[in-house]
Amino acid sequence: MRRRLEGRIGSIGGAYGIEALSIAGLLVIWQIAAQIMDNTLLLPSFLQVVGGFLRQWQAILFEDLPISLIHFFIGLIGGVMVALPIGMAMGWFKVADRIFDPLVELLRPIPPLAWIPFAIIWFGLTDESAGFIVFVGAVFPIMINTYTGFRSLPMIYVESAKVLGCTRDRDLIRYVAFPFALPSIAAGVRIAMGIAWMCLVAAEMFGVSTSGLGFKIWHFYSLHRMDLVLLYMIVLGLIGLTMDRAFRFLVEDRLLRWRVGLTQ
Repeated sequence: MRRRLEGRIGSIGGAYGIEALSIAGLLVIWQIAAQIMDNTLLLPSFLQVVGGFLRQWQAILFEDLPISLIHFFIGLIGGVMVALPIGMAMGWFKVADRIFDPLVELLRPIPPLAWIPFAIIWFGLTDESAGFIVFVGAVFPIMINTYTGFRSLPMIYVESAKVLGCTRDRDLIRYVAFPFALPSIAAGVRIAMGIAWMCLVAAEMFGVSTSGLGFKIWHFYSLHRMDLVLLYMIVLGLIGLTMDRAFRFLVEDRLLRWRVGLTQ
């Protein structure tokens, strides 16, 4: 048992060691390439970005990040609240599917950034304006995955529930369809989070907000401070990675551990 535990710890350490070496190698290549180019406008070096972080970290953590997270969660929570009931209704009731399907397929291909002019007119340069763009990016992946999860429910599950006394649509949705569709819904939320984060940055960059991480990218670009532009890009990537890992840990690895075929 002890040898097995030591071997497992060693394999985990080796895996993380390879990842660390990969990242370190990328940073070394980046630094060398920047020194060869010797042009901070084209490619700031890693050390310059680190210096920018030391000067800018307080503004990132206490000014820009909170604003962007407010925009993000306004849109994501709104998307979940709208997409779940509509997706569930479309997946369960044929009439609802016929009503909503043409509307969804008409609006879904429109890029979220195309709504920026209306967002500014409707909400002004406010948190709600940026949140609306995030909402547009998040709502359809959740809705489609919810619909798919409900439509893929095997009829034998429904018939078995009816035999056991669960006959009303409300009860069938609550106790049979929704638990079955939960993995598909979780996948939709995860996809929506990635799309929403990209839409947030683009919305802040193109004038929907006067603050936030995306806004600062455009602001520092106008000042030709490419070291800070690259710094904010890295921060965006790290935050997106952190949110995705946290969602996978809380939802996929904890809430949905019952799924058949999940590797241990």
